Amino acid sequence: MLEAIGLSQQDESVYDALVRRTQATLTELAQDCHLPASAVRRTLRTLVDLGLATRSTGRPVRYVAVAPDNGLEAVLREREAGLRDVRLHIRTLMEMYRAGTRFAHPGELIEVISGRDEVNHRWVQIQQNARSQIRGFDRPPYAALQAHTESNHTELALLKRGVKYRVIYDRTSLELPGWLEDVTAGMRQGEQARIAADLPMKLAICDDRLAMLPLMRSGDDVVSASYLIHPSPLLDALVALFEVFWARSVPVQLTSPAAQELSEEEARLLTLLASGVTDKAAGRVLGWSERTVQRHVTRLMQRVGARTRFQIAMEATRRGWI
Repeated sequence: MLEAIGLSQQDESVYDALVRRTQATLTELAQDCHLPASAVRRTLRTLVDLGLATRSTGRPVRYVAVAPDNGLEAVLREREAGLRDVRLHIRTLMEMYRAGTRFAHPGELIEVISGRDEVNHRWVQIQQNARSQIRGFDRPPYAALQAHTESNHTELALLKRGVKYRVIYDRTSLELPGWLEDVTAGMRQGEQARIAADLPMKLAICDDRLAMLPLMRSGDDVVSASYLIHPSPLLDALVALFEVFWARSVPVQLTSPAAQELSEEEARLLTLLASGVTDKAAGRVLGWSERTVQRHVTRLMQRVGARTRFQIAMEATRRGWI
């Protein structure tokens, strides 16, 4: 338990014995802990140095436990101060690191990863190394065989840990089986999702430290290679590109802000309409027939007094439905 503040198991054992007795000789503590006297002597010296015990001047020498709330709190404060200094030093080192990498040989700023398994492995590794957020463009094709038919378990675990995910889905992703269930599972854990038309690429950005850019040619049906972009002007440009698309994309909402005016299905349909998907694609996402989609669209038109789908989206935005 006390290893976090620098005490070994042996140190903690002797300290516990001393606390139980409140004061004791070296011999008594050695008997209590079943340890050699030399080992207990070294531990007592450590406890005295840390301010967890004091040493009497009489004979035989007795060791007195300092009240744990005072002694341990003092050690904790000292450790916390040390950690704060380390964090400040890390920032200094990172500034030096960024400055160095920005002017390194260009060939060292871009790493090429080949093979579907290696691409998947590095994608998981990148996520696990995230400290604050993952940002990404999501569009087919994928390196993972399951695509959106299975949730990204790494993402769900990191969301619970407090890492933010902001993902923009290309509208072609919406037609994949399981897309809605997968995105819903992520959003319930905190993922922020948006939809955009014609994303220029697949992209994942880990904090502001690394980007993964899948290498695809026209007609490729699977991701089998990827670029890793290290700190550089190129990485800065990719971060800026993501933020531009984020500001222009349509938020995905699990429920409508106007919950009493719209059903959950209607709120999702409005999001899909605003992103420009076809009736057929919307039906696939919602599990409806094309005719059912058209029927709901007609009802929405009548409700808001719109004559076109564009007017539906504009009126829904004005009313705060999307």
